[in-house]
Amino acid sequence: MSDVNDKIRLVIVDDHQILIDGIKSLLKSDKRFVVVGETTKSPDAIGLVNSLQPHILLSDIDMPDMNGIELTKLLKSVFPSLNVLVLSMHNDRTMIAEIVNAGASGYILKNTGKEELVMALLKIYNGGMFFSDAVAAEMMRPVVESVKPITNQVNLTGRELEIVKLISEEYNNAQIADKLFISERTVETHRKNILRKTNTHNVLGLVKFAMDNGIV
Repeated sequence: MSDVNDKIRLVIVDDHQILIDGIKSLLKSDKRFVVVGETTKSPDAIGLVNSLQPHILLSDIDMPDMNGIELTKLLKSVFPSLNVLVLSMHNDRTMIAEIVNAGASGYILKNTGKEELVMALLKIYNGGMFFSDAVAAEMMRPVVESVKPITNQVNLTGRELEIVKLISEEYNNAQIADKLFISERTVETHRKNILRKTNTHNVLGLVKFAMDNGIV
């Protein structure tokens, strides 16, 4: 029997116990994961994370004591290496942007199945970001802005905007190169220029920038 330290440790926060039980049931047969803690009161999550050191916190977004956005901001400020996967009934662009800005690494809808939940957990555990298909589609929906886009202020070129959108869709350098018919080295040069122009330092920061400024 594998030790708990060999597994991906999870803490679940939801004000409905039945949903916590449902997630535990979905993951029960998957030996890669172990639920080390759970709570229906969001403020209790702080102590659980501190004592149990989970790899990933699964959090509802609508909770009475402290909502998922507030909880994520607080936890990321104290435990910056913690990965947060948000579960929600809402596919709202503003809410998605707020939770990503708070530091969450993923956003999936509560009607998801086991396969997508496992995909999300593995992607986030390995340093990536994950969004349900419906959430990703909402993020990519064009937004009409009445103000001048900030992209003009940072002077992103048309090709750089293309690459930002593909990065937000989780394309890697090789896939971007194939799609745009350019070399991986050229993609890497564009990425460096994009990070410099947008004053971001990694993919998460770039996705936040893109969402804040209507690029995706």
